[in-house]
This record gives sequence, structure tokens and C-alpha cells, in this order.
Amino acid sequence: MNKIMVITGGSRGIGAATAFFAARDSYDVCITYRINQEAADRVVDEIKSHGVKGIAVKADLSIETDILRLFNTVDQQLGPITALVNNAGILEQQMWLDEMTSDRLNRIFTVNITGSFLCAREAVKRMSTRYGGRWYGFNMLNPYHRIMEEMIC
Repeated sequence: MNKIMVITGGSRGIGAATAFFAARDSYDVCITYRINQEAADRVVDEIKSHGVKGIAVKADLSIETDILRLFNTVDQQLGPITALVNNAGILEQQMWLDEMTSDRLNRIFTVNITGSFLCAREAVKRMSTRYGGRWYGFNMLNPYHRIMEEMIC
């Protein structure tokens, strides 16, 4: 069975670096991006240079239908996933707590928490630890120190 990894927020930073390591470890890789297709395409080119398949899917993780389309695209173009890295997250300009609005907090929580859980839900529907599946979630609560945790599906 092929090793297939989905990495949300894979067009730059930690997500892109994870994609490069996965490709070197013989994973076919799907990365997501929200805005910068050019950066995503560069990452996919680097993934493919390792002799594996790579795709980029535009997805806003605050929109459930985008998440469903993401996983359906992976099913069709790469096959059943064996690993999910929930890396996508947003931060907005720092401000004092007493200046924050509920709209701001809802945007951040919808992407960083709800979006991550919806991706995990879709991954769990497609993979099982019986077949080597894994889910990696990055803790987005502290933007300066992300902690990688392995969760068993």
C-alpha cells in the first residue's frame, strides 16, 4: 500500500518542510493552501523531484465543503491516506485581550480548531491504525512554540 500524507497549510513554513521530509520518505503528498498557489506549486515541484506524487488543493479550512472536496480530491488523485498533518492555522495581528472581538475569535477558532477536527474526522473515515494510519496535530495555542502530538485514530 502506498504511503499518502495530507498536510494542511503545506505551502510554506513548517508545512512545506514536513512535505519535503515526507516526500524523501517515499510518501505521496497532498498539501493545502488558501491564497498563494505559486508557493504551493513550488512545494509540489519539490515533492515530485523525489519521485513521488504531489498535489496542491486550494481549501479554506473554515468551510466544511472545502474540507470534503479536499479529501475527495485526495481519494481520486492519490488514493487512501495513511497520514494527516493538521498544520494550517491562522493568527491575526496581536492585540490586547480587552480589544478582541468575538468575530476575530470565531475566525481563529473556526480554522484552528473546528477545521482541524473536521480534517481529522474525514481522515478517520478513510484510515485506521490497523493499516498504519496516523494523525499529527500541531498545538496552535502558542504561536511561538508549536508542539507536535501524535494522536491515535
